[in-house]
Amino acid sequence: MLDLFLDAFIILFVVIDPVGIAPIFAALTHGESDAARRRMALRGVLLAAAVLVVFVLVGDELLGALGVGIPAFQIAGGVLLFLLAVDMVFARPSGVRAPTEREQKEAEHKKDISVFPLAIPLIAGPGALTTVLLMVSHYGSRPLVLGIVLAVVLLVLALTLFSLLLSGQIVRLLGQTGINVVGRLLGIVLAALAVQFVLDGLGAALGGPEIGAGTTV
Repeated sequence: MLDLFLDAFIILFVVIDPVGIAPIFAALTHGESDAARRRMALRGVLLAAAVLVVFVLVGDELLGALGVGIPAFQIAGGVLLFLLAVDMVFARPSGVRAPTEREQKEAEHKKDISVFPLAIPLIAGPGALTTVLLMVSHYGSRPLVLGIVLAVVLLVLALTLFSLLLSGQIVRLLGQTGINVVGRLLGIVLAALAVQFVLDGLGAALGGPEIGAGTTV
């Protein structure tokens, strides 16, 4: 179960990227009071937590209801996470993890960004939702597995809230170049993990053992 905790934490931390969210949040809340920024940060994280928790608890049943097998979801999820990793490595925004340019312009006119684009898609975007579903489907929806994944979700979101509250200081400390460098390094790690998901899914679909260094319980 330590493998599950480490895998889930690394992937979810990389996908949500609390450090990368900081400059976006700082830009969208420019001119707001400190109290308003804290309120939006807390509300956005709580809303994202609610969405992710729901997906952890009912995601496996959702896949079953749709008739989607675990190998197929592992392959599809791995491809999605790989595309996200490519965006991170080349430091280009996309609708997978961050709002598109049109969405960001829309958000600039909002007084409260806690729901959009902060909670969705910056925090609980397609990549994060895919990650929690992959973890549960890969390890099984046993109570211990659900508890570990929920603990990881809460831990990463706590780090995200901390990053949002210190967004101004993070931007001044790292600068945009430093933030892009961190994102590129995390993107390389995510790309490798995404490829492993695809290999595991192919191995399961072909009826053989998982390919490569796939995790086991």
